[in-house]
Amino acid sequence: MTLKMIGCSHHDAAVEIREQLSFTENEISRTFELFGQRFAGAELVLLSTCNRVEMYAAGGNSPALQSDDLINLVADCLNQSRDFVANHMIVREGREAVEHLFLVAASLDSMVVGEAQILSQVKQSYDLANDADRTGPITHGVFQAANRTAKRVQTETSIHRRRLSVPSVAIGEVVPEVFNRLQGKRVVLCGAGEMAEETLRYLKNGGANNLCVVNRSLNRAQKLAEDFGADAESMDSLHDQIVQADLLIGTTSAEEPIVDASTFAVLNAKRGGRIMLVLDLAVPRDFDPVIGDEPGVYLYQIDDLQAACNRNRREREKQWPKAKKIIDEEVDGFFQSLQQRATGPVIRRLRERADKVKSEELQRLFGKLNGSTDTAMQKEIEKSFDRLTNKLLHPPMASLRDDAADGHSRGLLEALRHLFNLGEDS
Repeated sequence: MTLKMIGCSHHDAAVEIREQLSFTENEISRTFELFGQRFAGAELVLLSTCNRVEMYAAGGNSPALQSDDLINLVADCLNQSRDFVANHMIVREGREAVEHLFLVAASLDSMVVGEAQILSQVKQSYDLANDADRTGPITHGVFQAANRTAKRVQTETSIHRRRLSVPSVAIGEVVPEVFNRLQGKRVVLCGAGEMAEETLRYLKNGGANNLCVVNRSLNRAQKLAEDFGADAESMDSLHDQIVQADLLIGTTSAEEPIVDASTFAVLNAKRGGRIMLVLDLAVPRDFDPVIGDEPGVYLYQIDDLQAACNRNRREREKQWPKAKKIIDEEVDGFFQSLQQRATGPVIRRLRERADKVKSEELQRLFGKLNGSTDTAMQKEIEKSFDRLTNKLLHPPMASLRDDAADGHSRGLLEALRHLFNLGEDS
């Protein structure tokens, strides 16, 4: 059975196209149901994220599942025209489809190479297909192999350990240089936009449990704070919050610094000499760079952090060949395993049939010779029969293995079964 895949991603389809081809939870359930009705015994896993929509399918009873069948399925389930789906979804089969899945799971095909979220999304898609009873031998094997491949890339390369966004660098690399841990530290975050939300996510993952969001619009601050279990204050309380803060972060869109250097100096004097880390992630900057000269204050600005992002990106790029080598090894291993499972029983039965015929003929020959040959001569005759059998079997066995590696495109497996009457249970 050959794995088939149709899909599109941020590489080849704009967001307005991906939006029309994405699946809701209800649509995924409906797709599984319709797929089961149309293709008895076939397997399907559906991966739908903000950056990609991909279907992986295999098997099925006669007639064999075709890529056009999947295109029609997507069109019917999403109420899109067949031409629209066909024009925007790429078809991959066999080795190409397997390699693509491994690249996706290992986050080598992601918008941000090395981001960790995609592997969990691949696992969730596989689990959802399992729950819907839409998986089988091929999808079990290929998705388990994809998971193993992704873990190898994570452990054998540093491609996942290089942070690429400004907030991830700030919280993941700069904060540990100043504080052993975030737990118990008062974190004051200025702003309530996208940068603030991403920063809060890294703060929570890093163990921060004493957070305060300060914003000009208190309603926006409260809404964001609620999602992360943080306090919310208006900008009027910023001075009080600075006195309490261990970590001060700026992410606002203000055109001028939200606190000037002289005011900050007065506030810092009230802090009793406690260390403060200031992360200025805003453009224009939220804090006057002069505050970095204050006693006990460590200031990192956007340019410092962006430079770290660029260095990390270059380091990730260096790891790409090593990661790609792992992908290639795992794809080869998967197909070798698949080939062995597919051809092993037939080769074993073919060998057993040949050995049976060989033994019968040897027994008949030795019976006719009626003991006229000594033991040494009998062994030479047996060796000759063995060599003859092996030479006769080698071409069909080699061709069968090659055909299996190509996805049984030439149908030799079935041909050998019928030619040598090996049976369907092989």
